Amino acid sequence: MNWNLDRILRGARKLGASDIHLVRGVAPVARINGEIQFIHGEPLDEQTLRRLLEEVLPPKQRAVFEEQWKLCFSQHFPGVGRCRTSLYYHGGCPEMAIRLCEMAIRPADELGLPSILDELTRLPNGLVVVTGPTGVGKTTTLNYMIDVINQSRRAKIVTIEDPVEYVHQNNRSIVIQQEVQTDVKSFREALVHVLRQDPDVVVIGEMRDLETIQTALTAAETGHLVLATLHTPDAVQTVQRIYSVFPAEQQNAIVVQLSSVLRAVIAQKLLPRADGRGRVLACEVLVTTPAVRVHLREHKEHQCYNEMQTGKKHQMQTMDNALLDLYQRGEITYDLALTHCRDPNHLRRRTGDEVEEEFNWETDLPLRRNRL
Repeated sequence: MNWNLDRILRGARKLGASDIHLVRGVAPVARINGEIQFIHGEPLDEQTLRRLLEEVLPPKQRAVFEEQWKLCFSQHFPGVGRCRTSLYYHGGCPEMAIRLCEMAIRPADELGLPSILDELTRLPNGLVVVTGPTGVGKTTTLNYMIDVINQSRRAKIVTIEDPVEYVHQNNRSIVIQQEVQTDVKSFREALVHVLRQDPDVVVIGEMRDLETIQTALTAAETGHLVLATLHTPDAVQTVQRIYSVFPAEQQNAIVVQLSSVLRAVIAQKLLPRADGRGRVLACEVLVTTPAVRVHLREHKEHQCYNEMQTGKKHQMQTMDNALLDLYQRGEITYDLALTHCRDPNHLRRRTGDEVEEEFNWETDLPLRRNRL
C-alpha cells in the first residue's frame, strides 16, 4: 500500500479521529474516542516516513527541524481542515503525531461546557485559567471563549499560541493570532510586547514559566482580561502551581496579587461515554468569591474545596460532583467515575454504595466489603 498524507488525514477525519500517529513499524494509528486504534494496512518504514515528512513540512520549517530535532506547527489541508503536527525522532527515524483540529466552534451545550464561561467572557479584566492534562479540550474551551467575545464585544483580542489551531475571523472584535516560532520567538518574549499593542483581551496558549506567569498577572492587574491554560490536575493545584514557580521570598506578594486578579479556574477531564459513542467533558469550577480570596491570601488553598462544594449559587462545583452528575445521567460508568474521583467515598455515599474497611490480622491488608 502506497501511503500518502492526504489519504491518511481524510481517512482520519472520516473516522472521527482526534489524532493520527505515524510511527515506524506499524500502519498509521488513530486515536478515536480517546483510545488508540490500529488501522489495517502496510506498516510504515523509514523511507515512507521521510517521504511523508516532505509532504507535511513547509520549506521554511525544514531547517528548524533539522537543527532542533523536534518541531510543532499547524497547517491547513484542503478537505481536511487545520492540523497541528508534532515532529520528532525515534531511533534516528522521523515520526509524527498529528492533531486534527476542530473545523468549527461548537456551541457550549454540545461541548458540555459550564454556563459560567459565557459570564466570564464579559469580565473587563482579571485572569481566567483553563487547566487539565494534555488532550482534554483546553484549547477548544479557549477558542469557544474567544468566539463568544468576538461575537458579542467590541474589543481587540491578541492570542499567543503554539501553534494556532483554529483561525478566528474578525467579527465585532479584531483578533490577532500570533504563533510561536512563526510570528514570535517565545511566549515570554511575545507577552513583553503584547501589552504595547493596545489589547483588551490577551489569550496565552500555555503559561510555561515564571516570566510568562508574572506578565500574565501584571496584564490582568492593569485592566486586561487574560485567558490562559496550565497543565495541572485540579483548581487548587493550579493556584499552588502559579505561586510556587516564584522564589520563596516573592511568594507571599504573588499570592496577594493572584488573589486579587484571579477570577476563575476551570479544570477539565475528557472521559469516554458509557455507550462508547465519543467522549464527555467533566468540569471543576472555582470562582474567586471574597471567601476564596481570603483562603488564598492565608495559604489555605485546601479550604477552596469546601467553597466549591457549597458554592452552587456561584456556579462552582468540584470534580467529584461533576463526575457524580455525569454518572447519574448515564453518560459515564460508575467505575470510570470512581477512578477519577478525588474522594471515592464521596461517590459511594451519594450512590448508596458506601464501603467500610476491615483489618485482616493475618495479612495486614485492608479488606473491603459492601455495607448492606
